[in-house]
Amino acid sequence: MMQILQGAQMLFVAFGALVLVPLLTGLDPNVALFGAGFGTLLFQVITKRSVPIFLASSFAFIAPIMYGVQAWGVAATMGGLMMAGVVYVCMGVLIKVRGVAFIHKLLPPVVVGPVIMVIGLGLAPAAVNMALGKTGDGAVQLIDGDAALWISTISLLTTIIVSVFAKGFFKLVPIMAGIMAGYCLSLGFGVVDFTPVTQASWLAMPNFTFPEFNINAMLFMIPVAIAPAVEHVGDMLAISNVTGKDYLKKPGLHRTMAGDGIATIAASMVGAPPNTTYSEVTGAVMLTKAFNPVIMTWAAVTALVLAFIGKLGAILQTIPIPVMGGIMILLFGSIATVGLNTLIKNQVDLHKARNLVIVAVTLVFGIGGMAFGIGEFSLQGVSLCGIVAIVLNLVLPDDLGENHVVDNAQMEDGSV
Repeated sequence: MMQILQGAQMLFVAFGALVLVPLLTGLDPNVALFGAGFGTLLFQVITKRSVPIFLASSFAFIAPIMYGVQAWGVAATMGGLMMAGVVYVCMGVLIKVRGVAFIHKLLPPVVVGPVIMVIGLGLAPAAVNMALGKTGDGAVQLIDGDAALWISTISLLTTIIVSVFAKGFFKLVPIMAGIMAGYCLSLGFGVVDFTPVTQASWLAMPNFTFPEFNINAMLFMIPVAIAPAVEHVGDMLAISNVTGKDYLKKPGLHRTMAGDGIATIAASMVGAPPNTTYSEVTGAVMLTKAFNPVIMTWAAVTALVLAFIGKLGAILQTIPIPVMGGIMILLFGSIATVGLNTLIKNQVDLHKARNLVIVAVTLVFGIGGMAFGIGEFSLQGVSLCGIVAIVLNLVLPDDLGENHVVDNAQMEDGSV
């Protein structure tokens, strides 16, 4: 019984972030719960239930899903997301064959950093529009601007205060706190519509969407898998440090990466966002010393049960746009900061012409909306800048521009 309660608590920690992704992208939160629960169970099977970690909706895919749904529809987007899962599985195979060093060579910090920054900064306009009560593209005003600004500000401030000043367990649920504060204020402004809740039944089959395969959507999503794949390595190192066990050796990074991929493929087969290992849950494991992976099994089972409660999904869908907008401002800024920190922590020298070229071109292509198209096929945004960053890193010589720097230095000290 204690393990069941601990599992439910782990799901509570992940809940705010888990449902935020489908609510932002127009997917069904009940399906996301199902995808997270089912994906976590599959991950446990592949890793022989040895890692105490929970998998759920990945923030890295918010922008690509938003774009994909508008361009090709939900079903084709799911087909594309399945390919991202296939990339994880292929990476798992490569790690098994070539070792972890191969991934570090293909995806060094100078590539990963700016791609992560694009994922966050590319969504900045959508976050601000939603905070002002508009649709993500700013075309339609859904809620009065003044009321929306109050609601989004309170959501943002609450999330910041809880993440910075809260102690213990409460420090792990800043998104949940921000949603609740913004929702309460929204009730005061009278902008919450409870019609979907009254119409929803207590028990209902989640609104599953099965994938269709569109070559544009598939090729668009493949490069997006870069950032979460690298994040996965970081999460495995983090949970290894927390528990004192080396999960990169046993069950092995190849198994955890492949497990993440299989979980993502399974989630996208039913219309859920791609899965990723959750840092919030790793924090909860550290705080509660709940190192037993069986606890995550119960968290997954709890998510599967909640997926069939129709009223829960309906209540989640009544959360007004400005509540989400306020939290998105901090969330997407945080994602961009993770990318910046990747460059700083790994001491990427931006005085080096080679590194400067990779970072500069990646950022402008990604944030500026550069697109390359051949016929009906088009690459843009995160996927384009991800490919460009990898290609530049492989093509540009390591010593690019270094002779020029030496010449300048010699000229300054008078030796030339």
